Amino acid sequence: MGGGGLTGLFLCGDVMLGRGIDQILPRPVDPALTERYVRDARDYVTLAEAVSGPVPRQVAPGYPWGEALGLIDAARPDARVVNLETSVTRHGVPFPGKAVHYRMAPENLAALGVVRPDVVVLANNHTLDYGRRGLDDTLDALAAAGLRTAGAGRDAEEARRPAVVPLPGGRRLLVHALGLASSGVPRDWAATARRGGVHYGAGPHGEAAARLTARLRAERRPGDLVVVSVHWGSNWGYAPDRAEVSFAHALVDAGADIVHGHSSHHPRPLEAYRGRLVLHGCGDLVNDYEGISGQERYRDDLRLLYLVTVHDEDGALAEVRLVPLRSRRLRLERAPEADARWLHDVLGRISRPYGMRIDPADGSDGGPALTARPV
Repeated sequence: MGGGGLTGLFLCGDVMLGRGIDQILPRPVDPALTERYVRDARDYVTLAEAVSGPVPRQVAPGYPWGEALGLIDAARPDARVVNLETSVTRHGVPFPGKAVHYRMAPENLAALGVVRPDVVVLANNHTLDYGRRGLDDTLDALAAAGLRTAGAGRDAEEARRPAVVPLPGGRRLLVHALGLASSGVPRDWAATARRGGVHYGAGPHGEAAARLTARLRAERRPGDLVVVSVHWGSNWGYAPDRAEVSFAHALVDAGADIVHGHSSHHPRPLEAYRGRLVLHGCGDLVNDYEGISGQERYRDDLRLLYLVTVHDEDGALAEVRLVPLRSRRLRLERAPEADARWLHDVLGRISRPYGMRIDPADGSDGGPALTARPV
């Protein structure tokens, strides 16, 4: 994917390996939930079965990723960045006042490791679903698996520190991560000098946002590729918040090459700003939402792999290859041609005002794909 003066990255939206996904893996946590309507995580498996057919149990770690694994490997990205929205813990006391909590058993962490992420982003509204003890367990489990993290830590400095990934030619990939209140991150989750938590921002023009842009300017070295991963915005709707669009531009102005936005359950516009890529919302990738009704017009059963290519010389965007998938039986499979056309039409309509053109293409295996390039 990279080479010849280009660097390739795999990026994606939310990866939620808790609840129903954890329950079909070999060593699940206790399925008891404290949600208002669902009290047993296995009910989410039943919902998926009602629309798609039987879901196997005791599945291999790669099962939830399905066909995505081969497609990512075929692209041969130089680095892979995943936003994990699940606490990795058996601690059973959920954070009070939240409606939904996600956790997975540390023994099932191979279901994340199988995609071989170079960076696991944790600045989101589910990392502390089981409190600071759950956060400590998550950090310990990811470290034991040899996985770099960004966006959460045992104190503020660790939470704000970017993950650093070596790239070919002695270059570096820096991944900063920030979770904004607009995505549902509780203020109490903010990491401090004496307390663990996430890298939290009250808003796109608040103190944390200003501190991050200053850090980008101060720390970037010649040759670095800089990604800022931001959890922001509401779950539904295509229009990004204007203040958050302005924040994305400020991040690019400060030195970010890619703004990797997530939180929405479906894709939002792709933007080309000063030749750099802004993903306003990647949509979910892996979750247990199959069979949940109420927002069908957004087609959140459809998912995307974001295979991004940038120029080594200056970090400018070359192309984004988008591979459409769908969730069926809690497993990702290649989306049919008709669904790929639907995504093409929607993404083309919502991204063009942001300077991005979406075209149909063939995937590496001849299946449907899309490309996004600056207009």
